[in-house]
Amino acid sequence: MHGYRDAKEGLCAAPARRTGYGPRPLPFVALLRINCTTCTNTHVTPFRIEIQLGLPIVDQIVYAATRAIVAGQMRPGDAFPSVRALSKELRINPNTAAKAVTELIAAGLLEMRPGVGTVVATPPPATPAERTALLGRKIEELAVEARRLGIPEQELMRAVYTHYERVTPKAGG
Repeated sequence: MHGYRDAKEGLCAAPARRTGYGPRPLPFVALLRINCTTCTNTHVTPFRIEIQLGLPIVDQIVYAATRAIVAGQMRPGDAFPSVRALSKELRINPNTAAKAVTELIAAGLLEMRPGVGTVVATPPPATPAERTALLGRKIEELAVEARRLGIPEQELMRAVYTHYERVTPKAGG
């Protein structure tokens, strides 16, 4: 079953780390089911991040955390994952996680509190230009994909407007 080691079959549904993908053989265990830590770990990263090849991981972490803070997903005073927890969750070198946390502290988005750890700081109000800049990469990807598909500029703008209207709550309704 997914999420368990099956002593009868000796397989775990989690992707194998060193031998490629798919079920990995496990030694025979007398118990029928044992929790598989690969399948049942709890996520500690309070923001969404998809590691992309070709971009520095530190920049990707800083971008994702900044976006979550500016968007209100993480509020002032919320705990931020420790360097150890962040590196374990994202499967990156602890030095890389430490560098990302240091950059967020330097930017004034996080602060260290003795005895508490790293928490989200009260950020200065973001200007509309700063909030729009956070979308820069996504907008560029959209523009490149539209050009690749041969979508005219006006049609792209109309589609963006339509989707924006769809997700905007209506007043009084």
